[in-house]
Amino acid sequence: MTTDLSQYDEKNMPGADVLNHQRYAIIMADWNSDITSAMARGAMDTLVKQGVLTDHILIEHVPGTVELTYAAARMMREQSVNAIIVIGCVIQGETPHFQYVCQSVTEGVTMLNVQGRVPVVFSVLTTLNRQQALDRAGGKLGNKGVEGAVTAMKMANL
Repeated sequence: MTTDLSQYDEKNMPGADVLNHQRYAIIMADWNSDITSAMARGAMDTLVKQGVLTDHILIEHVPGTVELTYAAARMMREQSVNAIIVIGCVIQGETPHFQYVCQSVTEGVTMLNVQGRVPVVFSVLTTLNRQQALDRAGGKLGNKGVEGAVTAMKMANL
């Protein structure tokens, strides 16, 4: 059983002959940008490595994680894409704000997926501290942006 898609089997991925005709969107929250940028780079590099053309990858920035849902919904309406990857990082603080942000984005992405237009892949870190986020943005636990790209390609080609 695979628990870390950062180390994916390329033989089980859609071929470049399919992927180079597809379009993907990466929507990245700028809050905790050192972490989300590393995740977005991982997603972009993975898409390109598998055969998605660079000019077929749309990248949008939003201020924070809550705004990912709006941007994804708008992207679905205004762009022709095969999948959307939303990338954010919420680190728990001393107030309940963490729970509200996490709940909002989780429910928003779920609602978009239920609509079934295109898959919206949840690459949002919800960690207890900064080190946990770094470990998941290219650190010892892989890169969740890479995992988001792998998931997006698989879901776009069900």
